[in-house]
This record gives sequence, structure tokens and C-alpha cells, in this order.
Amino acid sequence: MIRCLAVDDEAYATEIIAGYINKTPSLELAGTTTDPFEAIQLVQSGKVDLVFLDIQMPELSGIQFLKICGRNCKVILTTAYEQYALDGFEHDVVDYLLKPIPYERFYRSIMKAMPLFQVQPMVQPQEPTVTPVQPAVSDYLFIKGDSKNKFIKVDLKDILYIEGLKNYISVYTSSQRLITYQSLREFETQLPAQEFIRVHKSYIVPFGKISTVDGNSLFVNGQLIPIGESFKEAFFKAIKDRR
Repeated sequence: MIRCLAVDDEAYATEIIAGYINKTPSLELAGTTTDPFEAIQLVQSGKVDLVFLDIQMPELSGIQFLKICGRNCKVILTTAYEQYALDGFEHDVVDYLLKPIPYERFYRSIMKAMPLFQVQPMVQPQEPTVTPVQPAVSDYLFIKGDSKNKFIKVDLKDILYIEGLKNYISVYTSSQRLITYQSLREFETQLPAQEFIRVHKSYIVPFGKISTVDGNSLFVNGQLIPIGESFKEAFFKAIKDRR
């Protein structure tokens, strides 16, 4: 098992990485921390193999951390700013992940790290017709806003449905519509499969908000949402299983 540590000055970011670690074979969560100095102690104790490290932290930057501990562990950088990735590669990091981080991208990064620990690469399971959304680590999530450092907290229970539109998505809640620039597939990774389901190439809905299902469509809060032909069989099976 590869012992992993998530380090970020924002706790919600470490929770997301921790959730990804916990559901990935061959990985073991060694801990999470918002304190880079605590992370240094953990790494130097020999209890950590791989660190997911935020490159921008107020007390100690990721680059400073690498200078101190870079030889004691392998590091995957996490950052909201792509331009900082080059700094990390000068210190021989495994990879960098650009926030917000979808699970698919996290998984590819782990596949790159596996040979460094003499661990056989995992075989990723084939996706079914309806892509299962990944488990969330809490009852809320943060949606990237209209500026680089802006994130908006959204309670999962308030989401009515999510619509994918080319290179962005609209998240409709009971009180507002939020737009964020990521794909619908990426957003799926942040939602719990037991509460949300993909019903169309452009729509994800929460089971609890569906009021009526009628043939090729359903209704959420009075809004008609189509059920895609390739999603229909899995959707109706999920509905029957919940009766």
C-alpha cells in the first residue's frame, strides 16, 4: 500500500483528496493536514510515501516544502494556478493536479506514480452505459466561481438538477443558478452515487427531487428533464430498486 498524505491550507480541499485516496486500490490514507509544518514532521517520521501538496500556502509554500522534504517522499502538486506547475517540475514532482480536481484526473496521476513504488498499475474498471457518480466526502461541495480564487459552497440537499452546456455546467438549486467552467463528467465525481444519477448526456438529477417520471422524461420542481435513450434502462432499474 502507498501511504498518502493530503496537505492544503483549506480543509475542504484535503477532504476531497482524502475521499479519492480512500476509494482507490493500493492507496492508504496516512492523514490530512492544513499545517505544512505538521506535514513535514509526518514525512520525516517515515510514515508517508506520497504527498498531495498544495503549492500555495500562506505559512510555507509548496516549493519551500519540497526543498525540505522532497527527498523523503514523492509529491503530487495541487494548485488552482497552472503557471505554478513548472516550478514544481524543477523539483522532480510526480505530477500536478489543477483544481477543481476530478477523480479521473486524480486516477491518471496515481497510475503515473505506481511504478515509482514498484506497485503494479491498477486496471481501471470499464464504465457502464450510465457512468456512476463517485461518493462525496461530505453533504456539501464547493463550486469554482468566476474568478481564480473564488469557490461557492453548495449544500447537496439544495441541488435540483445539473445541466451540461458545452464547456460549462449550470447547477440549479432551490434559490439560485450557478455556472462553473467544467464538464458534466468532471462534476459527477463530486456527487454521491446513492443520491444522484445521470439521466441524459446533459443532465444529472437527485433522486429525492424527482416528482414524476413519465416515459422518456421526468419532472423536478416543475421542470421537464429528458431521459436519454442510452440511460433509460439503468435509470428505471435504479428507480425500481428504490421502491
